[in-house]
Amino acid sequence: MRAGLTFTFFLLWNLISLHAKHFEYTYLARNAYEKAISLQFTEAEAILQQIKTHDPDNLIIYHIENYIDCLTLFITEDKESFQRLKARKKERLAKVELGDPSSPYYLYIQADIRLQWALVRLKFEEYLGAFTDVSKAYKLLQKNEQAFPGFMPNKKDLGLLHALVGTIPDSFKWGVKLLSGMEGSIAQGTEEMEGVLQFAQNNEFLFEEETRVFYSFLLLHLANKPEQAWQILQGQLFPQKNLLHCFVMSNIAMRTGRNDEAIRLLQNRPKGSAYFPFPFTDYMLGISKVRRLDDDAHQYLLKFLAEYEGENFIKDTYQKLAWHALIKGSEVGYLHYMKKCANEGKTLTGDDISALNEAKENYLPTPELVKARLLFDGGYFNKASAVIEKMPFQQLEKEKEKLEYFYRKGRILDGLKKYDDAVFYYNMTIKKGRDQPYYFACNAALKAGIIYENRKVYYKAKEYYYECLGMFPSEHQNSLHHQAKAGLGRIK
Repeated sequence: MRAGLTFTFFLLWNLISLHAKHFEYTYLARNAYEKAISLQFTEAEAILQQIKTHDPDNLIIYHIENYIDCLTLFITEDKESFQRLKARKKERLAKVELGDPSSPYYLYIQADIRLQWALVRLKFEEYLGAFTDVSKAYKLLQKNEQAFPGFMPNKKDLGLLHALVGTIPDSFKWGVKLLSGMEGSIAQGTEEMEGVLQFAQNNEFLFEEETRVFYSFLLLHLANKPEQAWQILQGQLFPQKNLLHCFVMSNIAMRTGRNDEAIRLLQNRPKGSAYFPFPFTDYMLGISKVRRLDDDAHQYLLKFLAEYEGENFIKDTYQKLAWHALIKGSEVGYLHYMKKCANEGKTLTGDDISALNEAKENYLPTPELVKARLLFDGGYFNKASAVIEKMPFQQLEKEKEKLEYFYRKGRILDGLKKYDDAVFYYNMTIKKGRDQPYYFACNAALKAGIIYENRKVYYKAKEYYYECLGMFPSEHQNSLHHQAKAGLGRIK
């Protein structure tokens, strides 16, 4: 009798366990995740439906669904979709909290969902909600780290947060107060992510590519290692098959002077109905082609404007269309697009603010100065130098253009690795532009600081980083201050 009761209890326990709310990245779940991060959302959702049918208690589905929603919002930047989709965060968290608390995924998924939404909320200017989500995510990750110290997904998120916490611009000081108890440094964050990638070399790790992308952006934007940021992706991402990978690699290429490579990647990006529409890739291709002075650059920028439903980069796109028209000899085209720039789009990004400021100035810029800037931004330093050297400084009438001339000379010389000459022009820019509303002097101080940091003359680097933080241009201020704080964090 007792043996029969024991067998019955054992059978019932196994039946209960079989249907318990659990977390498992099964073969199907892994496939759905991989489709989601390649922006093949329709296929991902079809696989998720299979899981809901055959494995309905696997709460991993809510993690993958959250990836889809957040990536959708990052790409579309559509406010109506944001208001509609953000209600799902609370619903998903409630369902995840019903899962098995003994699983390392229990707290991790709650934290990761919050962290993903924090990034989305920043994009949509819900700053209080974003900082609150970051604070809650960090506490969950810390608790999970104590319970499961070898759980690598946890370290992926913690590494990112530890690297970012010390570089938040002063304009968000109020938000930092919400992150009380959250500490870290760029060095700590990079070390943690390196540890995750080392683990992935010898072990199967689902989030390896995701970690590599975060690590690459960390190296580029915070660690002052642009070449390493590019190299860490080589042979590890698949831009010909994964649209998100193509976006990442093109972005890094554009920021490390590999404009031709960015154009090649974007022209060969995955296309078709299997992929979620990503108009921003046309914007990137158009910008890259403007920088190379290609005749057909405007086609891609106009295609972006026709298909994009968001509000950011509209003014910037019209400005680039105007520059393209100007350097191709059409003053009428320049004025037409700058009028559009003044009247359409928002001013949430530094690029859009800068574009609007130019539209308000209401004058024709010197084409050679615009051409030198575009060539420099594309990494064509010798061509940019040839243009600016032929341009008579005396012909510049506007004080802004005179200041920009010194700034561009410094930037081009910096690109050509003529660092002493670059610092000379950076100092001229700082002296003449410190009290001007333009970003030239602020960025000149930042770039001079980077030169001295690379030379290991740290006291001089600090002077320039603090100089950067002491200026408050009307455009790109948060980005420049963020980079200056990152520089100070690197040389403490």
